[in-house]
Order: sequence, then structure tokens, then C-alpha cells
Amino acid sequence: MTETIHPFYESHRGAMEAAMRHRLDLAETILRERAHLSDIDGIRREVMDEFDIVITQLPYVGGAENRMSHFFMRLIGFLAIGRVLRRHAVPLPVIGDIGRETLKAQMLTMSEAERLALGHQFLSPENLAMVREQAAQSTTENHQEEFPADFVYEFVEPGPGDSFDFGINYKACGFCKFAAQHGDKEILPSICGLDFDDYATRGIHLERTQTLAQGASHCNFRFTRQRRMIDQKR
Repeated sequence: MTETIHPFYESHRGAMEAAMRHRLDLAETILRERAHLSDIDGIRREVMDEFDIVITQLPYVGGAENRMSHFFMRLIGFLAIGRVLRRHAVPLPVIGDIGRETLKAQMLTMSEAERLALGHQFLSPENLAMVREQAAQSTTENHQEEFPADFVYEFVEPGPGDSFDFGINYKACGFCKFAAQHGDKEILPSICGLDFDDYATRGIHLERTQTLAQGASHCNFRFTRQRRMIDQKR
């Protein structure tokens, strides 16, 4: 039976594929130097073929109405890269390095002003209100029944002794569920490792000391506006 793509992801497929090709362009040097791969064109074809499989496996969690849809669409392709590199016997730590360096390089193709604007938006009162609302919704029985593959999380307000702007405790991870279902647990940490550089390039410091993928009860994300970002806003 031919696998199908959910219409929501089909409508974004062109942009997702373009982002994948861009990542592979940026990864060429590190694939040669760190993964010791020579047939880069062959690797590109394998990754894009694997991406065609991954996108059919991508769970629908509410589309544009759910902020986590963006996380799935933006990062799930790194699992396609990881699957191919594992088939070529690339060590797991190297796969993690390739993912982080590639994502960072992709973010740095944007201007600093654009990246910092994304950081300001992420920490804006409007976005925090939306995160609070969707966090509360994610924990409801109705939402979990309708979208069982989704993340479940709670918004964390900073207390009197805290220095972070806000936090999120992820009680269930969509990527962990995906990895368990499709045999990607081995390369799952390469997805977790993307978060630090991803936020740092937007002027946000992320502190996280545990993850569900490591066996913890939750992932404890704590976000803080970087000093330089605060100074530029004044």
C-alpha cells in the first residue's frame, strides 16, 4: 500500500524539501571531513529518498493551530539524515555534530537582525500567552485522544529566586513517540542536541539538565534572554 502524506504537510512539502536541500549543501564539508564520506551526491539522493519516507510518517497534531507542528516540520528531516548516516556506519556522536553544525550554519545564513527578531518574538508577551494556552490544552484528555502523537507540556513561571524568563516542562515528547514507533531511538539524541544552538542563534540562552530521551520524567527547558539581546532592545 502506498503511504500518503497528510494534506497539511503536503501543502508545506515544497518548503520542507528546499530546507532539506539547503541543509545538505551546508553539510557537504563536514560530511567529508567528519563522516569521511566521499560520494556526497549519493548521500544527498539517499537522504531525500529517506525524507520522502519520513514525511509520510509525520504525525498530524493539529496543523497551523498547534505550535508543535512547526517543530515537527522544521526538525524531522534531521532524522532522515541520521537514518542514512547510520546505514553508512557514521558514529552517533558524529551524527549529532553534523546535525548541530548544519542547523547552526542554516540559521546563520539569516542576518543577525532577522535572527534576533525571531528571539524577541519568541519571548514576547503575545507568544508567551499562546504557549501558556497551548500548554494547558496539551494536557487535556480530549487533546491527547485526538492527537496521541503530540507533545504534552506545562508552562513554568519563574519564581522569586529564578533568573530565567520562562520555562517549559515537556512531560511527553512527540519526537520520542515518533522514534519509538519507527525505530529511531538510537539517533533521537541528535534531535535533542539541536535545541541549544537553535535558540542561541536567536539570542536566547537555553538551560536544560534532563530529557525524556535520557529516561527523565520530563525535559526541563528554561529560557533566558541573552544580555546582548537585552542591550540591543534598549
